[in-house]
Amino acid sequence: MRIHWPRRVFAQVLTAQVALTTGVLVLATSLFLAPLSSELDDQAMRRALSIAQTAAADPDLAARLVATEPDARGPVQAKAERIRRATGALYIVVMDTRGVRWSHTRTAEIGRHVSTDPSRTLAGREVRQIDTGTLGRSARAKVPLRDSRGRIVGAVSVGIAYDSVRSRLLGTIPTVLRYAGAALAVGVLAAVALSRRLRRRTHGVAFADISALLDEREAMLHGIREGVVAFDRRGRIRLVNDEAGRLLGIGAGAAGRALDEVLPPGRTTDVLAGRVDGKDLLAVSGGRVLIANRVPTRDGGAVVTLRDRTELELLGRELDSTQGLLDALRAQDHEHANQLHTVRGLLELGRHDKAVEFVAEVASAHRASAEQIAERVHDPLLSALLVGKAAIAAERGVSLRVSPSTLLPDAVVDPRDLVTVLGNLLDNALDATAERRRQKPFVEVELRAEGTTAVLRVSDTGPGVPPELRERIFAEGWSTKAAVPAGGERAARGPVAFRRGRGIGLALVRRLAERHGGMARVAARAGGGAVFTVVLPDALATPLNGDERTTTAIGTGR
Repeated sequence: MRIHWPRRVFAQVLTAQVALTTGVLVLATSLFLAPLSSELDDQAMRRALSIAQTAAADPDLAARLVATEPDARGPVQAKAERIRRATGALYIVVMDTRGVRWSHTRTAEIGRHVSTDPSRTLAGREVRQIDTGTLGRSARAKVPLRDSRGRIVGAVSVGIAYDSVRSRLLGTIPTVLRYAGAALAVGVLAAVALSRRLRRRTHGVAFADISALLDEREAMLHGIREGVVAFDRRGRIRLVNDEAGRLLGIGAGAAGRALDEVLPPGRTTDVLAGRVDGKDLLAVSGGRVLIANRVPTRDGGAVVTLRDRTELELLGRELDSTQGLLDALRAQDHEHANQLHTVRGLLELGRHDKAVEFVAEVASAHRASAEQIAERVHDPLLSALLVGKAAIAAERGVSLRVSPSTLLPDAVVDPRDLVTVLGNLLDNALDATAERRRQKPFVEVELRAEGTTAVLRVSDTGPGVPPELRERIFAEGWSTKAAVPAGGERAARGPVAFRRGRGIGLALVRRLAERHGGMARVAARAGGGAVFTVVLPDALATPLNGDERTTTAIGTGR
C-alpha cells in the first residue's frame, strides 16, 4: 500500500516536525543509553576489582593457601565465602599457581581447574572483563595473590552478576522513555501550533499551489501596465515591477533600499512614502504625470500603485488648445460681427468710400498683427499659440504684448515642450490678471534665444506671488486658481488664493525645465504682478543670427 504525502502545507510541516522530533528523541535516547551501559559495566568491573584487591591484600589468605590443601571445609574457602557474603559478589575464587580452585560458591568446583585462562594474572597483571564462566556471564576482576615476601603464590578472581548490571540498565529505561515521551509530546504540540499558524498564513494551500501562485504573481506584476511598488514596515522598497521602474526611473536594484535613497526629495517621494494623505494623488516624475494610491498591508508595510496619466494630460492639453481656439474663433466672430454691422451701416448711409477704407484698415491690422508675430517667432506652433491666446486675452479684456526682446528661430528641437511651457505660463498669467481688475491690464511675453538656450519670460499685472510661496507653487498639487465658494461666486477680489489642489501646470513647467537641464522661477514685477522665467538649455538646434527688436501689442481689451 502506497503512503501518500499530504498536499497541504500545514500537514506536510506537521508530518515533517513529528518525524523529525521522533528521530531526534530516538537518537538522543540511544546516545544516552549506550554510554550508560558502558558506564555501568565499568562500575561493576571496578567493584569486582576492588573486592579482589581487598581479598588479595589479606596476608592470612596467602599463608593459608600455601600451608593447606584445597578443601570445601578449609580455611581458604571459609574466608572467601565470608568476604563474598559481606560484599554481595557472585563468587570469589582463590586459585594456586597451577590454576586449581581453593574456593568457590559451588563447593564441588573446589580442587578443579578454573574455566578461564589465569596466565595473565599469575604473571603479575590485574585483569578486568565481562566473561562467561561456570556461574554464567559476569563482570569479573582477577588480581595476583602474593605472600609476605612478595612472591606470587596464586590469584583471586571476583565476579559480579551481570544480570544485576543489566537490571539496573533496564530499570533506567522507563524513566528515560517517560522523559522522551514528554519531549515528543511538547514537540508535537509545537509542530501542531506551527502548522496551524502556517495554515492561516498560507490559507490552506499546497506547496505546488504556492509555487504556481508565485509564478502567476511574477507574470502579473511584470506584465500589467500599472506600476506597483511594495514597502516593508521600515519604509524600504521590497518590490518594484517593470512599469514602476519605467515610470520612476529606478531598477530592480532599488529593492532593499530606503525610498529617500532612490528618489530625490519632492512630492513624488512624499506621496510614495505616505507623507501625503488622500486617494488618486497626482505626482510628476521625469516629465510624466502619475496618479498614485497607497494601501497599507497587515505587516505594517504598504503597496503603492502608479498609473501613467501623461497621455491623458496631453489629450487634455490638446482639448484645452481646441477650447482656446474655439474661444478665439468666438471672440473673432463677435468682433467680425461688429465690424460687419459697421460696414453695413456705412453702406446704408451711402458712404461707400468710408466703408472701403474701414475694411482695408481692419484687414491690414489683423494681417499686421499675425505677420509681426510670425516675424518674431518663426516656429509655427508657438506663433499659432500666441495668435490664439491674443484673441482669448482680448475677449477677457487683457492686452497680450510681445516684448521688444522677442526673437526666436524656427530651429526648435522639440516645439511641444515649448508649447506646453508657454501655454501654462500664459494661462496662469491670464487667470491672475483677469482676477485683479485694474486699468489697462496686460500680459507680456518674451521669447529669445541665447545660443542654443531658449529663454521664456511671461510677466503680468496680476496680484503677484508672495515670497513664501514662490517655491511651493511649482510643487504638484498646488493651484493658483482662486477658491470658489458654495454660492458659485469667486472669492472676494484681491490677491489670488494659493491653495493646495490638483494643479500640475507649473509643476510640469519646472519638470520640463529640469529635464532640459534648466530652471523655472518666479519673481515680483516692478509696478505689481509676477514675472515667470523659464530657461531651457539645448532647446534650439542652432544659434540665432541677428537681433531685430520692435514692440508689438497683439491684443487689446475693450
